[in-house]
Amino acid sequence: MPENEPPAEEPGAAIHADHPFLPPPHERNPVRRLRGRLTAPVTLWTATAGGRRAGLPVSGLVVADGEPGKVLGLVDGDSELWPVLERAGRFAVSALRWEHRSLADAFAGLMPAPGGAFRLTEWRDTEWGPVPATVETWAGCRLLSARPIGWALGVEAELEHIELGEEHDPLLHRRGRYFTIPNG
Repeated sequence: MPENEPPAEEPGAAIHADHPFLPPPHERNPVRRLRGRLTAPVTLWTATAGGRRAGLPVSGLVVADGEPGKVLGLVDGDSELWPVLERAGRFAVSALRWEHRSLADAFAGLMPAPGGAFRLTEWRDTEWGPVPATVETWAGCRLLSARPIGWALGVEAELEHIELGEEHDPLLHRRGRYFTIPNG
């Protein structure tokens, strides 16, 4: 081998900057690509029914003003949350901050959580569902309806209770990554 030539790489040993299983741009779903370009807040929806707790991070949501106010969100109908939320008829929506990114990943099933994601932090029980003790802004919601929308269920709920905390370092999601805006 010539003196200045690097050794040949073994197959599969190279480290790439891109995701190794990412299809080329022309084969990617344009709807997912559009959705990925829209910055979204990360919330955690939680409910309790029959002694069972469940949660799911939800970024596809809208809060609608009115009397009463409403929240509309996209929830995976195959998630652990949906049957619990449907049975309870109530749920909590917690606005997550930068410090909660591992919690969001655990509830999304992207990070291991031995014993379950509810063991990762302290919780306060509310009549709408569990809320992480470190969350300052959250809402208690009453389920009104759900219908299929694309891959998810479009969930409509009435806002029955709102607690507003400090607005600092909100957890945001864009193009598959978390980020924040310091001092929100």
